[in-house]
Amino acid sequence: MSGVSGCPEVYAGSLEGVCRGIPRDASWGTRYPECVCRMPRGVCWRFLVMPAQAFGLPYLSPYLAVAKGPHVRIRKGVNFAVAGATAINSSFFSARKIALWTNDSLSVQLGWFKNLKSSFCTTRQECDEYFNKSLFLVGEIGENDYNFPALSSQSINSYMLWYHLSLEQSLVLSAYMLTEGAVDLVVPGQLPVGCTSMFLTVFQSANESYHNNSLKQELQNLREQYPHARIMYADYCGAAMSIYLSPKHYRGTPRTCCGGGGPYNFNTTAVCGRTSATAYQDPSAFADWDGIHFTESAYHHIAKGVINSGFTSPPLLS
Repeated sequence: MSGVSGCPEVYAGSLEGVCRGIPRDASWGTRYPECVCRMPRGVCWRFLVMPAQAFGLPYLSPYLAVAKGPHVRIRKGVNFAVAGATAINSSFFSARKIALWTNDSLSVQLGWFKNLKSSFCTTRQECDEYFNKSLFLVGEIGENDYNFPALSSQSINSYMLWYHLSLEQSLVLSAYMLTEGAVDLVVPGQLPVGCTSMFLTVFQSANESYHNNSLKQELQNLREQYPHARIMYADYCGAAMSIYLSPKHYRGTPRTCCGGGGPYNFNTTAVCGRTSATAYQDPSAFADWDGIHFTESAYHHIAKGVINSGFTSPPLLS
């Protein structure tokens, strides 16, 4: 399950289902398709396209398109992610009057995986053989658990409340995949959200290192519990930080490519996709697309760092 919220991608179409969480006025991939991944179109695929291209794999089909199609044995993988989905159940946020784009949280996506499992394999031996040859990408998980409270003007001091819940959901999912027979598991950390224009505008700062350091520590515990598995931590934050430390290729940084004005071109009342927002003509000059997502160029930079430049531990290619 992808980087839009997370869940297992069992490596692999159409975009139906993947982008269903995007509201009508947040049309990043329709109004300005040149600023996001072109093939397949849409920000929803961000980190899925680059690894598929790097390893010569087919693109993942989104779950809802597969579920509505003919019942066939799935052999090339599925993407269970939903744009805007959270790790914590949506009821947690609705009780705090925090608006979400979708109710298809991580637990819903995991339910989809369980429903579709018989399309991969039926017996334990068959599942072990199939999952032994599969790559599971879990996340990054939890970023939306921080994004939506920020958009709802929640105090940064309240973040510790859902930080623990979000991290717990990520670990529960990872452990479940390992129990099911996953051998090669990639668990990404958070991107440097504190450098994005949304957090710079709303909070002036944010500290994703606390989440990432805790995740790395917990993954080490999982490695001890599942010594047969190869559990890889993907340092999305480290791979992305070179953009901000030396932004010579992204002269628009830290402003957004598409936004509604202000010091960082981010305005909660004129977010990208609304008629009041505008976009620059050269998105390759920006790392930040809309205050939350990176541009296609920046995602390529991060993906290359994760795949080829040592930002995965242990290395993905070994």
